[in-house]
Amino acid sequence: MTIELRAVREDDLAFLTRLIGDQDSSGEYQWYGWQDPHRLRRLWDENGILGEDGGMLVIASGEDRAGLVSWRRQLTSRVSYCWEMGLIVAPGFRGRGHGTRAQRLLVRYLFDHSPVNRVQATTELGNVAEQRALEKAGFTREGVLRGGGFRAGQWRDGVMYGIVRADLDRIQEPPTPGA
Repeated sequence: MTIELRAVREDDLAFLTRLIGDQDSSGEYQWYGWQDPHRLRRLWDENGILGEDGGMLVIASGEDRAGLVSWRRQLTSRVSYCWEMGLIVAPGFRGRGHGTRAQRLLVRYLFDHSPVNRVQATTELGNVAEQRALEKAGFTREGVLRGGGFRAGQWRDGVMYGIVRADLDRIQEPPTPGA
């Protein structure tokens, strides 16, 4: 099945709220405790969850919602910024390459529609599956962030990955999962 990214629709809000705010849906490395269940509704009402400083798109597999990708502006100096991105793949779609494909699509989208030279992503040191997905998506592992994130009552080490525009030429599109 082909994976694509699309803008969030109003009828996606319940799915996205569950994916972010439900421990079983978000997964071990994305569960940060209970959150405001109305936050996405407010963002939707404000700007459709697409703004100057970041946004969110649905990962779609045909008519199915397979997850979400998101990005936010990260200042890198007084005069420049990059995008920091993340994703959550829904439980029934994990382990099939959908995250890798979605990350590649988001990187291409961000480079095509903004002047940034860099997109970065971090993940916990223990999240080996996400590290593999980022590497398959063309990201370069840049270093360990000691004690960089707090989750489940502990400070945890993370891993920083980055991709710059010059890297795009060496990235090949993956075969479509299931094709």
